[in-house]
Amino acid sequence: MEQNVYYYRLMAKRGFQNNHSTWGATITKKWLLLICCVNLALVGICQTPKNDTTNHDTPQSLTLKQCIDYALQHQPTLQQSLLNIAVAKATTNINKAQIYPKVNAAATFTHYLQMPTSFSNTTNQRTQTGVQNTLVPSIGVTQALFSPSLMYVLKTAPLLQKEAEQSTDSVKIDLVSTVSKSFYNLLLTLQQIDILKEDTVRLSQNLRDSYHQYVGGIVDETDYEQATITLNNSNASLRQANENVQPQYATLKQLIGYPSQAQFNINYDTAQMINEVDIDTTTPLQYDKRIELKQLQTVQSIQHELTHYYHNAALPTVSAFFNYVPEFENNSFAQLPDNVYPYSNIGLTATVPIFTGFARTQSLHRSELQERELLWGVSSLKANIYTQYTTALANYKSNLYNLQMLEKNVALAKRVYFVVNLQYKQGIVAYLNVITAESNLITAETGRINALYQVLSSKIDLEKARGEIKY
Repeated sequence: MEQNVYYYRLMAKRGFQNNHSTWGATITKKWLLLICCVNLALVGICQTPKNDTTNHDTPQSLTLKQCIDYALQHQPTLQQSLLNIAVAKATTNINKAQIYPKVNAAATFTHYLQMPTSFSNTTNQRTQTGVQNTLVPSIGVTQALFSPSLMYVLKTAPLLQKEAEQSTDSVKIDLVSTVSKSFYNLLLTLQQIDILKEDTVRLSQNLRDSYHQYVGGIVDETDYEQATITLNNSNASLRQANENVQPQYATLKQLIGYPSQAQFNINYDTAQMINEVDIDTTTPLQYDKRIELKQLQTVQSIQHELTHYYHNAALPTVSAFFNYVPEFENNSFAQLPDNVYPYSNIGLTATVPIFTGFARTQSLHRSELQERELLWGVSSLKANIYTQYTTALANYKSNLYNLQMLEKNVALAKRVYFVVNLQYKQGIVAYLNVITAESNLITAETGRINALYQVLSSKIDLEKARGEIKY
C-alpha cells in the first residue's frame, strides 16, 4: 500500500509539473485522496475478519492449565477414547436387546397349477383336495423369560461401560502428565535463553573492557582473545537454544492438538512455580487410587461373570411365544380376501443342553484359570506401583535438595563474579579468574533452572505414582 501511495504522489507531482493550471492540480489531489481512502478501506476489510477468526479459533497465549484444558478438548487420542465410551454404550444396548420381545411378520402365497390328489380308503375313489389360491400371513411374538446368556449380558453391561470410562481416564492422566512435562521442557529452554542473553551481555561488556585495557597497554592481547572466545561460545549456546525452541513448540502443539500453522506463547510465573514445588511426602501410598489397578479390578469382575455364566450354562433356556395366522383360501384369486380362516396359538419353549462335547466344562476350566492369572496380575501390578512410587519419591527428594543447594550457589556465584570482575578492572587479578567466575555463574544459573524443572517433573511422576493426577 505504501508503494501505491508513493506512486500516486509521484504521478500527481508529474501531472502538476506538466500542467501548470491550478484546476488540474486540485483535481489530481482529489483523485489521490479518493484512491488512498479506498485502499485503506480495502486493507481494513481484508485484514479485520482474518484477525478476528484467528483469535476466536485458537488462543494466542497459554498457561500450563490452559494447555491441559485445551488438550482435553482437542487432543485426537483422547477424542478417540471418548468415542470408545459411546461405542461401549451402543454395544451394551445391542446386548440388552435380548430382554425385549421379538416380533416377526411373514406371508406365504401359494397357487396350485395342478391340485393335489387323495384316495378314499373304503371306495378307493380318487378326489382332488385343497384350493388353488392360498395366502397365509402370520405374526409371531417371542419373549425370552430365562437364559444364562441373558443373565450374563445384564450383569456385564455396567462393567463394560465402566471399563471404557476407566480407559478414558487413563488416557487423560497420561495426557496431563505428558503435556505438563512438555510444557516444563519448553519453559526450561526459554529460561535458558534468558540466562544466555544475560551472559552474552556480560561477556560483551567484558570484551569491551579487555579491549580498552589492551589498547591502553594494561593487559596483553591474550585477555582480549580469551574474551572473544568466551563470547563466541556463549553466542553459539544461545543460537542452539533458540533453534531448540521450535521443535519443542511443535511437540507441545502435537500433544494438546493445537493447529500446526498457528502460533502461541506460553505464560508462566516463576515465583508461583517455585511455591508449587512442595508436596507432602509423608502421605502413604494407596494402591486403590491408581487407575491401572481399577482397570484390572474391572477386568477381574468381567472375568468372574464369565465364569459364573459357564456355571449356569447347563440351565434351560425358557421363552414364550404367540402366533396369529389369518389364512385366506379361494379358488378365485380375485375373491381370495373373502374367505379367511384364522387360527392362533400360545406356548412356552424350553431348551436344555444335554451334551455339548465337553465345550462348557472346558470353557469353565479356562475361565477359572484366567481368573487365577488376573490375581497374579494384581500382585505384579502392586509391586510395580510400589517400585514406581519409591523411585518417584526418591527422585523428588533429591531434586528438591539439589534445587535448594543451587539457589545458594547462584547467590554466591553472583557475588564472586562481581568481586573478581571488579578486581580485574583494577588490575589485581588475571582475566582467567574472570572467565572462571563467569563460567561458575552461568553454570549455577543454568543448574538452578534445570533443577527447578526437574523438581516439577519429578513431582508429576510422584503424583502419578500415588494416583493423584487431576484433570
